[in-house]
Amino acid sequence: PAFAFMAIFLYYPFIQNILNSFKQITELGAASKGWNDPWYTNYVTMFQDENMRVAVRNTILMMVVTIIGQVGIAIVLALLVDNISHGAKFFRTVYFFPIVISATALGLMFNLIFLYDKGMVNQLLESLGVTELIDWKGEKLALITMMLPVMWQYVGFYFVIFLTGIANIPADIYESAMLDGIRPLQKAAYITIPMLRSVLTSSIVLVISGCFKVFDIIFMVTNGGPLDSSQLLSTYMYQKAFARGNGGYASSIAIVMIVLGVAVTSVLRKLLSGG
Repeated sequence: PAFAFMAIFLYYPFIQNILNSFKQITELGAASKGWNDPWYTNYVTMFQDENMRVAVRNTILMMVVTIIGQVGIAIVLALLVDNISHGAKFFRTVYFFPIVISATALGLMFNLIFLYDKGMVNQLLESLGVTELIDWKGEKLALITMMLPVMWQYVGFYFVIFLTGIANIPADIYESAMLDGIRPLQKAAYITIPMLRSVLTSSIVLVISGCFKVFDIIFMVTNGGPLDSSQLLSTYMYQKAFARGNGGYASSIAIVMIVLGVAVTSVLRKLLSGG
């Protein structure tokens, strides 16, 4: 039964999506207009599409920013919480809390926070005497604005993973190092972080795969705008399929997402799992 479920709802759609990427499909659910002539037309168009280049660049930038922001901040928080004797449970709850919020609700909240007219940030700036309001969702800042909620939501998730990994490091290693007079920063740099290599590798792979799947927060905050400046591969694929009536082209974007995701994660796994 499990294989039948997978075959119907995963393997068949996946194979069909590959075939659709070589066809002319104007609307989802509508009959295909047949194979492209030549069959690779969608892929050639993709390399000539300026918005596609923007989406690829923004997705790669999202990977870099989230690896530094989510994994970097999470491991620092985990190290800090592991070294306190009181209040650890409180901080675990507080840092993990954002992950339980619906991504759509979170996107709506940040959308209200960064509104140009009467958004919370601009109201705060006004109260501090700033007369010229900032367009947080304008072409210059839209990319930063959409990345903030993504990082904020998932820091707690990786924080818990790292905290669990630290808890599994044998205590006698730390005790031996303490006898040798190791300092806290040396303890983190030479013992804790190296022994979290496998956890760190898994977390980075999760972050990268998440960058290809993140959609709802971006849709609520910027929806790829203005002028497609904050498009990701996921949002651009969605708009091509549902808003711009080009299902075949959307299918080819999906294939590129899969290939790019597998390639990047495979390379990083080899780099991070080395001796």
